[in-house]
Amino acid sequence: MNLNSSLLSIPGIGSYFSWKLKKLNLNTLEDLIYHFPFRYDDFSAIKHTLEAQIGDKVTIIGEVWSIKNIYTRYGKVLTQAIFNDGTSPVTLTWFNSAWLTKQIKAGDRLQVSGKISKYKNRFSIMMPVWEKISEIRNNTPASRTKSEIRNPLHTGRLVPVYPETEGLSSKWLRAKISFFLPKILPQIEDPLPNRIKENMLDLTKALGQVHFPSSWGEIEKARQRLGFDELFYLQLATLKSRHDWELKPTIEKFQISNFKFQIVNFLDNLPFKLTTAQQKVIDEIMVDFEKTTPMNRLVQGEVGSGKTVVAAAAAFIAYLNGFKTLYMAPTEILAFQHYTTLSDLFKSFSVGVGIYTGSRKFTSSSLRAKRSNLKKKIASSPSAPRNDVPDIIVGTHALLSSKLPTENVGLVIVDEQQRFGVEQRSLLRSKAKVPHFLTMTATPIPRTVALTLYGDLDLSIIDKLPKGRKKVKTYVVPNKKRSDAYKFIEKKVRAGGQVYIITPLIEESETMLAVKAVKVEFERLKKEIFPKLNLGLLHGRLKSKEKEQVISDFKDGKINILVSTSVVEVGVDVKNATIMLIEGAERFGLAQLHQLRGRVGREEKQSYCLLFPSTEESSIKSRLKNLERIFDGLKLAELDLKIRGSGEIFGARQSGRFELKIASFQDLNLIEKTRAAAKQILAEDSTLAKYPQLALKLETITSGAMPD
Repeated sequence: MNLNSSLLSIPGIGSYFSWKLKKLNLNTLEDLIYHFPFRYDDFSAIKHTLEAQIGDKVTIIGEVWSIKNIYTRYGKVLTQAIFNDGTSPVTLTWFNSAWLTKQIKAGDRLQVSGKISKYKNRFSIMMPVWEKISEIRNNTPASRTKSEIRNPLHTGRLVPVYPETEGLSSKWLRAKISFFLPKILPQIEDPLPNRIKENMLDLTKALGQVHFPSSWGEIEKARQRLGFDELFYLQLATLKSRHDWELKPTIEKFQISNFKFQIVNFLDNLPFKLTTAQQKVIDEIMVDFEKTTPMNRLVQGEVGSGKTVVAAAAAFIAYLNGFKTLYMAPTEILAFQHYTTLSDLFKSFSVGVGIYTGSRKFTSSSLRAKRSNLKKKIASSPSAPRNDVPDIIVGTHALLSSKLPTENVGLVIVDEQQRFGVEQRSLLRSKAKVPHFLTMTATPIPRTVALTLYGDLDLSIIDKLPKGRKKVKTYVVPNKKRSDAYKFIEKKVRAGGQVYIITPLIEESETMLAVKAVKVEFERLKKEIFPKLNLGLLHGRLKSKEKEQVISDFKDGKINILVSTSVVEVGVDVKNATIMLIEGAERFGLAQLHQLRGRVGREEKQSYCLLFPSTEESSIKSRLKNLERIFDGLKLAELDLKIRGSGEIFGARQSGRFELKIASFQDLNLIEKTRAAAKQILAEDSTLAKYPQLALKLETITSGAMPD
């Protein structure tokens, strides 16, 4: 039995529980040991019932007088026990736990922990945790002030509470971790050098204390050490990645001065004037192009801030230097949109734009007739003679296909947080010299998060929207005003507007459950609410051609209202869309809602975002109302970080990759401390040959949890 032992192979866990554990992303014993509590129940106060106040969390010791199952008229079962600690009887109640009558019998002595309440003038504890007392000690009031269990696990102490899943309770996890921890800890070596560790706890001690502390002080010290480790390895991974990247020779040092006239001509011929923020980012990219190491830059900008134009300028410079560009989008819908946008931007220039997705491949006949003009090359271009492959190829992950000729690719652009990861490395391994990389995201990322997760990238921010954009008026709509909202929508549609209606995120991926939900909502809206309007339905299970048709009809105004799941990228630029309605808005992070809101208000028309929460809970409404007054995506992302954690910034689908277990992206001091420590290690040995344990740990992390 070791850290790498599969939970499936361990006696006492078996296939059923290993399947449940897999849902929590726990596959090995190491995963289980690193499954940290998210809170602790303080049951350390051992009292007599009559000493306790209503609402106190206490531990009481006594005898079960009776226990039985009570079946309600609705078919539910309550298990109730009358328990006495020698001072007063207490009613213990469990829900849906009929099996307890086989484990607890009248006459059993228990140690019970929970919150004291009163029901029908009798002391009561709902859903208490309990442990049997196998040895009856001297039953005197003095002895009952201390635990009668030699090493209590679930009661009479600070009790760890873990992230759970259906059929897998904290009590079960607690028992397993307490069993395996003593066997595994002696096998763990602390990889941190002493000068980095300083006065922090040793790793094994920290792991022991975080699970089974004897005081709040022990918890704090354990979390400090384990939080340091989490951030330190992230910092080490990103800084090492940056160092390794800077050693790679670029495919070519691009010429800028030789093509200044052509670049200025392209920018001047755009159908709009660049913002100062766009121009600043283009200038930063041009500086990167002239270096001998490949560019690795992240461009962050609001929805509608003009990132595509910046990407087009970069692709045009690659073209002028005789190189091709791969432009990768996360979905076919966005790929086709980028293809259309780039084709329009380059219609006055001899730049061939092609599409390459799972359902559509470019052919020589699909290239515009202007390909014949490509023979008139710019004399100074160093490229080899062109073939029928376009200069810019827009696509999805299909761009990584071995069937696609990728020779002479000088620039790779990745849209919407989609990082190449393993595929990127395999694509680069086959090349002696690597292309420039430009990654773009509309997700506002707080600086503390970006500094830690994307420390290997140079960061550019497009922080200004084009002139003329009006703020999207945003309202949190209570359920009682739903009918008024529908009337408002119909009125705006009659006046020529179009509407998005987004159904809530039900699960992390678009399952049939999510598809069924959006279909039900679509039918309801079509039959009961907007019978005289044209509605369209969009979800991820539609075939590519069906999606294209729906998007095309929406763009052409044939569809008044587009009903869609939230998983589908609705990043289509429909300038006539003026209303974004989001159902179950509380399921989204503020930054995500802001991104969806950015899909309307693309023109000078006044646009609206209506947020429909599925609950009237005041804390939820208060959180959503931030969108009524804040229109800065970065500020909203910072709020997400403060209120709900880092997973909310990136969305449910990616939260597992970015959510820290124990550290916080808000802890600036720890972020700076771990970054300095990582720099110190790499300054001594960038290969980590002197630190084999650190290298091994880093390899484990980067192959799984690290953002690629």
